Amino acid sequence: MLVTLEEILKDAEERKYGVGLFNMLNLEMARGIIEAAEEEKSPLILGVAEVHLPLIPFEYAALIMNDIAKKASVPVCLHFDHGTDYAKIKAAVDAGFSSVMYDGSALPYEENIANTLAVSKMAHAKGVSVEAELGRVGGGEGGTEDGIEEMYTRVDQVTDFIKRADIDALAVAIGTAHGKYKTKPVLDIDRLAQIYKVSDKPLVLHGGSGLSDDDFRSTIANGIRKINICTEMCVAAREAYLSSANHEIMFSDAKNAVKDVVVGKMRLFGSSNKA
Repeated sequence: MLVTLEEILKDAEERKYGVGLFNMLNLEMARGIIEAAEEEKSPLILGVAEVHLPLIPFEYAALIMNDIAKKASVPVCLHFDHGTDYAKIKAAVDAGFSSVMYDGSALPYEENIANTLAVSKMAHAKGVSVEAELGRVGGGEGGTEDGIEEMYTRVDQVTDFIKRADIDALAVAIGTAHGKYKTKPVLDIDRLAQIYKVSDKPLVLHGGSGLSDDDFRSTIANGIRKINICTEMCVAAREAYLSSANHEIMFSDAKNAVKDVVVGKMRLFGSSNKA
């Protein structure tokens, strides 16, 4: 059942749990993710990121993801993650995605707002939810440096940004980073708590792979409702490929490895049995 990000996160906020955004880069990952969601009876945010399109052509991703949402027994939001190209974001909206993220975090504040608003107007006209980022999560989707405090979300900008950009969810920078961490992340939970107090929209945590269980529990307790996971699934799939007993079952092993990661995250985030 296809739903919007706004619908999924509304229930998450009301019942105070987190929902995972799980990016898929191929069919095995997509199968492992949806199998986990259905077994756990968990709402699902199934995503593909703009930076991953060289790995999986968008047309293929859209076909797989739309078919999954159509047949799923749980609520599924199809999300286009970290879009920076307006044309690609519009293509996702036109392809049936129910949520898109515009990432203008590398731009000056006013330019980020202006570009995000343009996306919001286009997407909202089609009933599609919009996420944007204020501050800048470390690493970029490929993973380079960890979170730097100068890039953290400014509490005093939150209300203005949400209102003027007309968004449905806000990605915050509090010390996480995309990709593998080079050092143990130190999260600014006090900053997150302050953001949660002033934000009237659900909060999103990027760079989730590599955090401890306690880190996740703490962020959810302080307002995080959507948590992005990708790297941990990719690592699990690769290790499963390499350790498969023979080439005939390696794809199944990779799918099951991804599924195990997703099941664990759904139980940890509290989304199991919430569908």
